[in-house]
Amino acid sequence: MKKTLVILACAFAANGVFAQASAPAAAPTPASPAAKHEARIEDRISYLHKQLKITPAQEDQWKTFADAMRDDGETMGQLYEQRIKNASTQSAIDNMQDYANLTQAHADGIKKILAAFQPLYNSFTPEQKKLADDTFRERMGPREHRGAHAKSQK
Repeated sequence: MKKTLVILACAFAANGVFAQASAPAAAPTPASPAAKHEARIEDRISYLHKQLKITPAQEDQWKTFADAMRDDGETMGQLYEQRIKNASTQSAIDNMQDYANLTQAHADGIKKILAAFQPLYNSFTPEQKKLADDTFRERMGPREHRGAHAKSQK
């Protein structure tokens, strides 16, 4: 269970890695950050649905999992937006408290996502479990932005 929680936490902490929303060609102005965030979440949900080969029999459990991802994404989007809006007027203490609240909300959201994912994962075939394990594990590997950290582990 601990491994699954860590995998899910890392997977959703960087959920923008797999999907980048692009502005429609006809749109004269770029999409709002909230719209881009929502699009990245929907892209991630679509990617996982396809990658994990969700069957019709698993759709109800999948919907619960996807809704948990959407709820967490909405909560985190609102909290980040509020944090950015307040950043220039906050004291150091307020900033730290705001960050503590944000990280606690993220941890709570991941727990809800995990609770929704466990029954879905338990319904997977051995092939789907391997796909899930590999899919979430690939997000745990070294990335370019980790720079010195990734190099020091080699």
